[in-house]
Amino acid sequence: MLTMETVTSLALSFIIIGILMLLAEVSSPGMFLLVPATVLMVLGGIGLAYPDVLLSWWAPLAAVIIVGPMTYVSIKLYQKLAPPAPPETTVATSLVGMTGVVESAVSPNSLKGKVRIDHDTWSATSDKVIPVGSKVVVKASEGVHVKVEEVR
Repeated sequence: MLTMETVTSLALSFIIIGILMLLAEVSSPGMFLLVPATVLMVLGGIGLAYPDVLLSWWAPLAAVIIVGPMTYVSIKLYQKLAPPAPPETTVATSLVGMTGVVESAVSPNSLKGKVRIDHDTWSATSDKVIPVGSKVVVKASEGVHVKVEEVR
């Protein structure tokens, strides 16, 4: 049988490990240590207050009961702290209606033409030849290239 001193040491160890995990979480958010840290600290607190419970079947049950709500709270906290960002890549379909400048002459039935839209260069085609330096508008996207018309 474990002594009261051993159970107290175990409870304090849980609390200390939980605090260290919280400090690690604060110094580098996103590691998702909040949940296990909270479980360890609560179990350590229960162990200090009720030493007999820490070594009984109630301890794992308490851990399971704590994990569910803490996981939910952690997810909501992270969503609030770091809302989803828009995608960092641009797809051709999102360019329809945008204007750009021809960098390499655009020709019908050829993908050798290049247009600069914002800060990206895209392969382009058109219904007629459009010379370098002309301003164009994207009318459609076809796979990974765009179909443009000259702006007059």
